[in-house]
Amino acid sequence: MIGVELVKLVRRPRTWAAIGLLCLLPAVVAVFLATTRISPPPGQGAAFLSAVLQSGSLYPAAALALVLPIFLPVAVAVVAGDAVAGESSQGTLRYLLVRPVRRTALLVAKLVAVVVFVVGAVLAVVSTSYVVGVTLFGAGDPVAVVRALPEVTGDDGGVAGTGSGQQPASGPAGGQVGSSDAASGGAADARPGADTGDTTAVDPEAARERAQSSVSSLSGEALSPTDLAARLLGAMGYVVVSMLGVAAIALFLSTLTASSLGATLGALAALITSQVLVSLDAAASVTPYLPTRYWLAWIDFFRDPIFLRDITAGLWLQAGYVVVLMLAAWANFTTKDVTS
Repeated sequence: MIGVELVKLVRRPRTWAAIGLLCLLPAVVAVFLATTRISPPPGQGAAFLSAVLQSGSLYPAAALALVLPIFLPVAVAVVAGDAVAGESSQGTLRYLLVRPVRRTALLVAKLVAVVVFVVGAVLAVVSTSYVVGVTLFGAGDPVAVVRALPEVTGDDGGVAGTGSGQQPASGPAGGQVGSSDAASGGAADARPGADTGDTTAVDPEAARERAQSSVSSLSGEALSPTDLAARLLGAMGYVVVSMLGVAAIALFLSTLTASSLGATLGALAALITSQVLVSLDAAASVTPYLPTRYWLAWIDFFRDPIFLRDITAGLWLQAGYVVVLMLAAWANFTTKDVTS
């Protein structure tokens, strides 16, 4: 049954169209940045965009920040919302269950197919954006990146996902847009050995020794290519888990209705409501439990040391949503009278 669902997923043009559009957005943004050489000011635009001109190897992280607030959740909601409701609206669900197929096995197969789509979409975005970033911007010069540290280094207390209490700017469909690139006052945050922004005082040889590679962390410490790859894998895993929370909402709604559009819109409405409440001070009591609250905590993987508090909280929160909603979907689907 799982194999059948995976084959259906691969054969649907919609799957490849969604992945293609997800990869297209970062590519278009990269072309504009490479053509104009104008990056957003620090603290504005998607995360990491102010640093990609110095290091194209950071562009996969910028690409994740670009697609996460809107496009990736929409794509996941469409696929998950169609999982059961699409079969029902097409009249194939009843005939599918006439076969000796357990409803639990069918629901698990649908969930596995959604998980494969999420993982594939994130991998496609990261891999294509890495190729585009390195091609257009290069791997980055160590000295240039170190001298640009005031642009990518922010006050640790003013970045989304660090639990500071500051809520970042909101996107229309969940996630906080461009909230972690840098907060103002990064150069004023005095730390031993931190660059204060005086580029004339940087010794090129010392800078090369500090960087040792093409990128630096948001905290100003040099990252080796291996370290960068490991942190990027961690960020990808976190984004996948966050999107599984979206999938759980849409899949649960898909078992309640025969309309895949209704299930998709219901999931998106839940995410929009969550993001509105996240940005509302009056809703602070429920903010930690909202599905979009910790979406951008993956940016903390690029700090040195890695900030684990919000990452851990986000993982537990999404796990709770997945477990509760999938149990609810199972309870509803296994007892549902399928007539269409």
